[in-house]
Amino acid sequence: MPSPTQLLLTIGQATHTGRKETNQDFHGAYIPNGPALNTKGIAIALADGISTSSVSHIASETSVSGFLADYFCTPESWSVKKSALRVLMATNSWLHAQTRQSPYRYEQDRGYVCTFSALIVKSTTAHIFHIGDARIYRLHENTLEQLTIDHRLRISEDTSYLSRALGVNPHIEIDYQALSLEQGDLFILATDGVYEHVTSSEITDALKQHPDDLNQAAHAILERAYESGSTDNLTLQLVRVDQLPSQEAAERYQSITELPFAPLLDARMTFDGFKIQRELHASHRSHVYLAVDTETETPVVIKTPSVDQQQDRQHLERLLTEEWIARRIHSAHVVKAHPFNRKRNFLYTVMEYVDGQTLTQWMIDHPQADLESVRVIVEQIAQGLRAIHRLEMVHQDLRPDNIMIDASGTVKIIDFGATRVAGIMENVSEPHSILGTAQYSAPEYFLGETGSARADIFSLGVITYQMLTGQLPYGTQVAKTRTKAAQHKLHYRTIAKDERQIPTWVDAAIRKAVHPNPYKRYQEAAEFIYDLRHPNPVFLNKTRPPLIEQNPVLFWQVVSLILGIIVLLLLATT
Repeated sequence: MPSPTQLLLTIGQATHTGRKETNQDFHGAYIPNGPALNTKGIAIALADGISTSSVSHIASETSVSGFLADYFCTPESWSVKKSALRVLMATNSWLHAQTRQSPYRYEQDRGYVCTFSALIVKSTTAHIFHIGDARIYRLHENTLEQLTIDHRLRISEDTSYLSRALGVNPHIEIDYQALSLEQGDLFILATDGVYEHVTSSEITDALKQHPDDLNQAAHAILERAYESGSTDNLTLQLVRVDQLPSQEAAERYQSITELPFAPLLDARMTFDGFKIQRELHASHRSHVYLAVDTETETPVVIKTPSVDQQQDRQHLERLLTEEWIARRIHSAHVVKAHPFNRKRNFLYTVMEYVDGQTLTQWMIDHPQADLESVRVIVEQIAQGLRAIHRLEMVHQDLRPDNIMIDASGTVKIIDFGATRVAGIMENVSEPHSILGTAQYSAPEYFLGETGSARADIFSLGVITYQMLTGQLPYGTQVAKTRTKAAQHKLHYRTIAKDERQIPTWVDAAIRKAVHPNPYKRYQEAAEFIYDLRHPNPVFLNKTRPPLIEQNPVLFWQVVSLILGIIVLLLLATT
């Protein structure tokens, strides 16, 4: 039996060749079991081939079956939009390549082309993806609303062509929209052979006649379209929302947070198969211990919630999400979750132990760090960020205390307590709050905006600046700016005049990384790293000293020449 707070849909489907010899339509739906129901949702898809192509049915089947398989293979951390669009772009590229390699390379309307419409229901949201002239409707309180736009170019009253479809061009534009769901909503996915020959009242009548069997309702609607003279293939899908999950039930770790809280741990204690060595850190948020896995003799770090936070459900969720995140990021520069299969008897996380020092301590030991040492460390941090950002995550608390340097010099990002995961955030409605450390947080957080990868790049820029100067680029002023106007007045303290003679183009790269406007920062951390080692021509042109500083003699010679010419012109006119 499904949980009373679990997402529950009823799906009815029907397809028929109609008056054609072959059926070029294809449809399907997939309802996953287990955690995937929360992380990926339920997918329903429909494709319609075009009559001018003898291979269009292959395109339809490939696009639907491939979408339903590949979408559920994308990372759980990705949002529905990113996951679906990545799959559709790959499908489009494959279909287009098949046409280019076929006898129809110069006749695209005879190649591997089809329309495509999909509905993904995750948590309390419906995500719609559409290209072509199939349609998706929503029926709510007996009102039928068309949600998609037909991508069809009409030449005359009787002549029209598809303006967009899968496989036509190497690059595609997919319509996307997200809608909030209500229990009882019913979605209809239909090809043009159906919707052009049935009315809204005929659809609602069929649904009233077969309220408990949507498959029968779908067949009845197809029969009505056929009787009304449809000459095309007929395909219809009905999706009814019978039950929506509560926001609490949608949270990934609901069952885990019912575990009892761990007691305060002391050295030499045995705890769930771990032997505690010593406490590493304690705060009002958590307790962190160094321990050894007694099965493998591997040193690990155990984190438990503090007594002050044991009633804060959101804090507990973020704590447990840390380990979930670490298991999905594969990078030498991101801390790993410790693999073990024993049953947990308490609420805690277990991560690998990094034997080294924090970047904070490193900066204390190297108050006058040379540029090359800074580059080496920043490059490794950037590699860790790249692995995080590829999974559509934002760390949100990148600071020296959350960066470890081990004995071999390898840099690792730790602590994912503030990390924003797009795929998880679709399941919960958590009020915005600044979870990171104020002096390293991007200015947009203080405006109540959601952070992006550019926010992490801001933090990386601040860290780079601090490693070189021991100070912050804007001091403590960023946290005090709560309007865009105030942020525009932030004054960047240049390091180009530092006594160590740091190149002006390096200073310009850091300045861009910490720009108050996120859209004027680097889009990727790799771009920032590249500019730290290679003089950017744009920065060189901006930072080149004026002629009077480069060559004072030449400057005054030019000024004298210009003045002489002006005098001669004045004499000539008198």
